[in-house]
Amino acid sequence: MIDERRLTTEEKALQINLTADIYGCFAEIGAGQEVAANFFKAGGSSGTIAYTQSAYDMKVSDAMYGEASRYVCEERLMTMLDTEYQTLKFRLPNKNKESRFFAFCNTVESLNYHKSNQGQGWVGIRFQKSLLAQPNDVILHIKMHDNSNKAQQDAIGILGVNLIHACYFHSDDMDSFLNFLTHRLPRERMEIDMLRFSGPDFEHMDNRVLALNLVKRGITDATMFDLIGNVLQPATALYKKNVLLMRGRFRPVTKVHIDMIEQGKKQFLKEKDVTEENIDVIFELTLKDLTADGKISDKDFIDRADLLGSLGYTVMISNYLKHYKMVDYLATIAKGKKLGLIVGVYNLYTIFDDRYYDNLPGGLLEAFGRGFGHNVKLYVYPAIDVETGELITLDNIQIAPHLKGLVTYLKDNGKLDKIGEFDRGLLHIMSDDVLMKIKASSPSWEDDVPYEVVKAIKFFELFGYQPKVSQ
Repeated sequence: MIDERRLTTEEKALQINLTADIYGCFAEIGAGQEVAANFFKAGGSSGTIAYTQSAYDMKVSDAMYGEASRYVCEERLMTMLDTEYQTLKFRLPNKNKESRFFAFCNTVESLNYHKSNQGQGWVGIRFQKSLLAQPNDVILHIKMHDNSNKAQQDAIGILGVNLIHACYFHSDDMDSFLNFLTHRLPRERMEIDMLRFSGPDFEHMDNRVLALNLVKRGITDATMFDLIGNVLQPATALYKKNVLLMRGRFRPVTKVHIDMIEQGKKQFLKEKDVTEENIDVIFELTLKDLTADGKISDKDFIDRADLLGSLGYTVMISNYLKHYKMVDYLATIAKGKKLGLIVGVYNLYTIFDDRYYDNLPGGLLEAFGRGFGHNVKLYVYPAIDVETGELITLDNIQIAPHLKGLVTYLKDNGKLDKIGEFDRGLLHIMSDDVLMKIKASSPSWEDDVPYEVVKAIKFFELFGYQPKVSQ
């Protein structure tokens, strides 16, 4: 048996070339025909490749695929896949009876001569797993980190061969698929921040779990999906949007979470140039927040994602434990737009803790320069002191004396603000307490979560909920 874990890119291409019923075409824009070239160099490609093409001139591209305002985008990739797959079927109607067709396409912006851009692009394949079957799509977005144009082109060539090979030989098991997709492509070279399967052979697959696994494996640091579970590419989804983000465990979502986001949004909408039309509200789950009982459970993650989706919110998964790293990340996406971050007042103890930033040469000041240097504002939601019953807000929280001047500076410069309107009757609600009540079958938990969440928890029996058995 071949040890496929050790196969070179050329050997993978040759294995595909020597598989008699795999047959398709290539259309590559922006980084050379590096994928197709690997199949030609491997030998035996005449039985695999119908044709290859690359429409570098925009006028030629428009003539082939229609006019476009953006050429490196998902919409362009999908048009290419539609066009090339249909062309292949039209040109060779009888060949389809003996071959599993594929169309491989990419539209990529590689590093320019001045190295002033971020190499990135869209890659996809439409393919038949079995003869005469309806095709499936695998779509991904990549960010390339090599520091030369040639190295980025080489990486695209490796990725394309990996993708075609994984689709035909490893798509029955997603762990195996991800292993082979990223084989010989360490994160230092390439990042995949969006991956989506669709088609009749993958109807059972939840792309949100794939998104989670991209972050778990370190293939990317953040990815996201919408309220109906569609996986999104963050830079595309948040293009020209002001972003309001709330981080948490949401296990489960409670009424206090909803009050935080609604009141925070009211204040965010008061900012200049922030409107209902150009704002995106995101609930973020970090890997740490997804960890329950020492491990990350896919089911527990989907349960929480379903609850947030039922409330109409976009969900982001990230590996950014520290706030300034998340702000850094979002600032590169929402260029020129405003960022709002909602936090509970007790989170400030961590944010203003010098020890939290021991990993940075500049310590707390470096973190605050990165975290507040962008067009960002922190909105601080109050809490009730469980021992004294006192209301704790941004105004009376006890920050270390040597940092009080920094707090004043941030407030005076519009970087830190309290959420002034809130429902005090909700401040006693704690997610951990609600979770314990659910597991203990105490009916009072229903008073602490939104009605839609109550229905979902009962219907899907989430978080250990057990319906009462009638005698």
